[in-house]
Amino acid sequence: MQPGGQVATAMVACARWGLRTRYVGKLGDDLAAKMHAAEFAGAGVERHITTVEGCASAQSFILVDPRGERTVLWRRDGRLALKEEELDREWIVNARALLVDGADTAAATGAAKWARAAGVPVIADLDEPYPLLDPLLENVDYLIVSRDFPAKLTGENDLRKSLAILQKRFGSRVSAATLGTEGVLAWDGQQFCYSPAYSVPVVDSTGAGDIFHAAFIYGLLQNWPVQRTLDFSCAAAALNCMAAGARGGIQPLENIHRLMSSAKRHPSAY
Repeated sequence: MQPGGQVATAMVACARWGLRTRYVGKLGDDLAAKMHAAEFAGAGVERHITTVEGCASAQSFILVDPRGERTVLWRRDGRLALKEEELDREWIVNARALLVDGADTAAATGAAKWARAAGVPVIADLDEPYPLLDPLLENVDYLIVSRDFPAKLTGENDLRKSLAILQKRFGSRVSAATLGTEGVLAWDGQQFCYSPAYSVPVVDSTGAGDIFHAAFIYGLLQNWPVQRTLDFSCAAAALNCMAAGARGGIQPLENIHRLMSSAKRHPSAY
C-alpha cells in the first residue's frame, strides 16, 4: 500500500514472480494514471485506486549519471494523500503480507495495525523519519530502511548499534539497512546477517530498493532463512540495475538464482 511508485514497482515484481498482489493508492486523472493502470493490468496486479479529478498523478524526475547512480526530483499534489478512512480493512487482513512506506503515515499506520491484529506480517520501506512515525514503526515486523535512516532516528552513527536500537525500541522481528554497493545488514535480535552486493555492470540503480523489498517479501513467503532471503533480494536488485528504468530489469526467478550461484560480489563491508 503506497501512493507513489515504490510499492507499485514492488507489486509488479512480486506479480511477475507468481504472487497474487494488491495495490492500494491514489492517482490523478491524467495520462500517467492510465499508464499505471495499464501496467498493473498487464502484470495481473489487483488494484484499488482512488482517482482524484483535475489532479496530476505524482511525478518523479530521475537523473542518472554515467555510473548508474541517480538523483530523484519528486513532487505530489497534496490531494493525492491517502487517508485512513479511504481504506477497506478487508484489503489488508486477507493478505499474506503488507508493504507500506511512511509518506501517508496515518493511513499506513492504520493498515499496519489491522495487519498486526490479523497476524499478517508488515514490511516497511522507509527512507526518511517522517513526522508521527513511531506508531507505524510499533506495528512493523520487518523494518528495511535506507542507509542513513537508523542514524537519523536514533542519533547513533554506528550502524550495528543503531539497527539494534531500532529493533529493541519498536519490537520488529528484523531491522535492516540497504547499503547500495555494500549490500545489506540486518539484525534479528540475536545476530547480524550480512549480504554483500552482487557485482554487475550497472546501467541505472533506479528501483533497486523497490525490487529488494519485493524479493524480501518473496523470500519471506517461501519461509526462507533470513540470510537466504537477503542474498536473493540483493541478487534481484542487482539484476534490475543492469537495465534502464525502475522496472526495466525485473528478472525471472531462475535468473536470480543463477546470479546467486555464480556471480562475484563487491568486497564485504561487515
